[in-house]
Amino acid sequence: MNVDLQQVMQRFGIVGRNPSFLRAIETAVQVAPTDLSVLVTGESGVGKEFFPKIIHAYSLRKHQGYVAVNCGAIPEGTIDSELFGHRKGSFTGAISDRKGYFEEADGGTIFLDEVGELPLATQARLLRVLESGEFIPVGASKPLKTDVRVVAATNVNIQEAIARGRFREDLYYRLSTVPIVVPPLRKRQEDIVLLFKLFASLSAEKNQIPMLEITPEAEELLRRYPWPGNIRELRNLTDRISILEYDRHLTAEDLRGYLPDKTQELSTSLVPVERQSEERSFANEREILYQVLFDMKRDITSLKQTIATMRQEPHYEPIHTTLVPAEMEPMHTEAEEVTEPDAEPYKEVVATPIEESPLPDRPMTIEEAERILIMRALERHGGNKTEAAEELNISPRTLYRKLQSYGEE
Repeated sequence: MNVDLQQVMQRFGIVGRNPSFLRAIETAVQVAPTDLSVLVTGESGVGKEFFPKIIHAYSLRKHQGYVAVNCGAIPEGTIDSELFGHRKGSFTGAISDRKGYFEEADGGTIFLDEVGELPLATQARLLRVLESGEFIPVGASKPLKTDVRVVAATNVNIQEAIARGRFREDLYYRLSTVPIVVPPLRKRQEDIVLLFKLFASLSAEKNQIPMLEITPEAEELLRRYPWPGNIRELRNLTDRISILEYDRHLTAEDLRGYLPDKTQELSTSLVPVERQSEERSFANEREILYQVLFDMKRDITSLKQTIATMRQEPHYEPIHTTLVPAEMEPMHTEAEEVTEPDAEPYKEVVATPIEESPLPDRPMTIEEAERILIMRALERHGGNKTEAAEELNISPRTLYRKLQSYGEE
């Protein structure tokens, strides 16, 4: 299919000249006339939503329906009903039959955004649609047929999700017949200023204000910033500056006032910033576990050193007892006579420090160490799962799932 890429980009309002980005658009145009499934991957905010629109517009299904579904925004309990429909009485609130998105998109294209968030049971249903074109509405007994082209997108690392058992490997291969990778904005430095000027022009036209100009120093600062929010962040920043700046001539000093403070220390190379960003974030729960274990070992070592230093002090006396009231009774003054001389107003007890059971000397599996850490966190927070999950840097939902796998309520 011979299509001018500049014509495609102009049609959809896309700006860019980065080779990797242009190659992604070219792939979308090439695969459009076929019925092959496409998986678009890339970080959040890179503009993945443009690619299914390009594929549909240049496909043989362009005169049929186009349905876009954000899988991550639909609750797990209703996702099957939304995608495949349901029959009256199949669940509470199902007062009538309802068509799902796959039935609505019959003959056209369906875009499944954030497909990596689908529950495993729904993934199995989706796999059947891709393999045979059949699906069963919730509460129905007979399968229905649909002729639909599937384009999916995700910002999740699918290979990692497969390794952790959160995404079906067979579904991945069915979806990614043709993969399209959209590069992040920090790897499209030649496009950053172009996009800024485009967004500044659109903002000026929309709000009927003079267009924002930018100095070469400010342009360089834009290119050096890592843009963790990608194009979405750049668009929001441009709109904010266009509205708030009285002077329509933006300098580097003006721009620093809108960017995070850390950008003032950015070097001309983006590689160290990107590496630091990656090191600050944990890719998965296993890395979280390793970090917690490392911190625990470091704290225990520090505590042992502190105790050893204290014992070497010449006036060191270990505190091993404490006086605890036997019961709450009125206090007596010196002038008062105690009527019960044999009573013991205090009892001496040995203070028992709260100690966590030490980790076994034998090598532990990741699962064993993980369970110990989770149960200790729960003990420290009195069984409060939300606080324990926050300490462990995992979601409450993940913590509940772990506890269920341990047989704990």
